[in-house]
Amino acid sequence: MAKEQKEVRDLQEGNYVMIEDAPCQINSYSTAKPGKHGSAKARIEAEGVFDGKKRSLSQPVDAKIWVPIIERKQGQVVSVESSTVAQVMDLETYETISIQTPEDVDLSPDDQIEYLEMEEQRKILE
Repeated sequence: MAKEQKEVRDLQEGNYVMIEDAPCQINSYSTAKPGKHGSAKARIEAEGVFDGKKRSLSQPVDAKIWVPIIERKQGQVVSVESSTVAQVMDLETYETISIQTPEDVDLSPDDQIEYLEMEEQRKILE
């Protein structure tokens, strides 16, 4: 899996983080001051990039955490197979791939799109 390790204190809202082995985008990040017997803690609220599930995490700020490497790519719609699947050609490698289309996005051939890719998972950005 394409990922790297970072300290929790280096994370910000909008960054990606692995929670429960799923890549998530951070929606909120807050820290609590260190107490009498402990270190400062960070609370992270995030949403799954590919599944949309909300997840949360509470860790000491000096703990290490995995951060996924998600690529943002450009593509062109070649054909629309059904209301939920489209054939997209990557504009960098000219590779043709099938991607699930979001319900609220109406695609037609020759549309330029932007999508996220991590390993074999892909998601079209609205």
